[in-house]
Amino acid sequence: MPSMLPTFVLTFSRWLRCGSAGALLVLVAGCAGPQLAPDSAPPHHRDHGFVNAHPSPHGEEQGSFWRWQWERLRAGLPPDRPERVARVTPDLERLHRADGATTVTWLGHSTALWQVAGLNILTDPHLGPRASPVPFAGPRRLTEVPVPLAQLPCIDVVLISHNHYDHLDRGTVLDLMQQAGGPPLFLVPLGVDAWMASLGVQPVHRMDWWDRHEVAGPRGPVTVHFVPAHHWSSRTPWDRQATLWGGFVVEAVTSPGAAPVRLYYAGDTGYAPDFAEIGQRFGGFDLSMIPVGCYLPRWFMKQKHVNEEEAVRIHLDVKSRLSLGVHWGAFRLCDDPIDAPLDGLPPARERLNVPAADFVLPALGQTVVVREATR
Repeated sequence: MPSMLPTFVLTFSRWLRCGSAGALLVLVAGCAGPQLAPDSAPPHHRDHGFVNAHPSPHGEEQGSFWRWQWERLRAGLPPDRPERVARVTPDLERLHRADGATTVTWLGHSTALWQVAGLNILTDPHLGPRASPVPFAGPRRLTEVPVPLAQLPCIDVVLISHNHYDHLDRGTVLDLMQQAGGPPLFLVPLGVDAWMASLGVQPVHRMDWWDRHEVAGPRGPVTVHFVPAHHWSSRTPWDRQATLWGGFVVEAVTSPGAAPVRLYYAGDTGYAPDFAEIGQRFGGFDLSMIPVGCYLPRWFMKQKHVNEEEAVRIHLDVKSRLSLGVHWGAFRLCDDPIDAPLDGLPPARERLNVPAADFVLPALGQTVVVREATR
């Protein structure tokens, strides 16, 4: 990435917020200055980056990062119990079969393999050992990746929701560039394309909220929409909100005369009116991936990360037939342990009268069949 700043190293105990909360040492090579928003730009554009579409129902952000760190130090944290995170032996033969079925395979945290209309689509690729800018510090992976990248089918498209270290891993991106079938197409929010260019990553297509991009697949076109989320972005202390964040909708007609299959990934998000609008625009989803982890302490996280009950509200807002809880089970980023959703999701479903089968926590390596292939 071009820069007028010299390369230098800044040491922090932790910095900013949970997307980078584990960074003890940040190597900064500078960052490109944001483009000025013209007068005709959408309302979420600003001269120095982007803002959320709606105010948080929790009000303005309150409290400080350093208060959070002091409280953690004084009170201590409940232990992680990675052994509680279920895992299954992945069905690699099925993943490589390419029979046209629509499936979702959870690989941990927010990384999943979507197989739609013959395309292999990877969400927020992070298969590395740490969610950190450096390899020797920061939140480490507490559960093993169920399928190494080399054992997955060739990835055609990668969806990047935002640039936090637990969602955009440099090592995984570079490994994808070297896959045997050639590099995938990266669909990224506005501004993240500059980071990709700094690594020599291509092809890349950047997207604003409500943009759509059609990808030609072996079984017909697949349409990808970039939709709003209520979050933020940053990879250094100097680029907060400089790049956009969001979620993705993927839709395709998988057989002649059939209704389109629609999948939704919310990205990282707090609760906001965006989800009712997404549900209204698309009319519902066959499957949604919704974050359920990293939400404590609530006074600090509530504007940008949902808890389990708010995740179930998103499930209802977007009119999802089936939802998978993600953003848990791998990295300890906040005060809640990586296994917390196992205890928090069942009562949240019960309070909102959502059947247990409609919003589930997948096992690592589990493949969920959304729609079988048609003969």
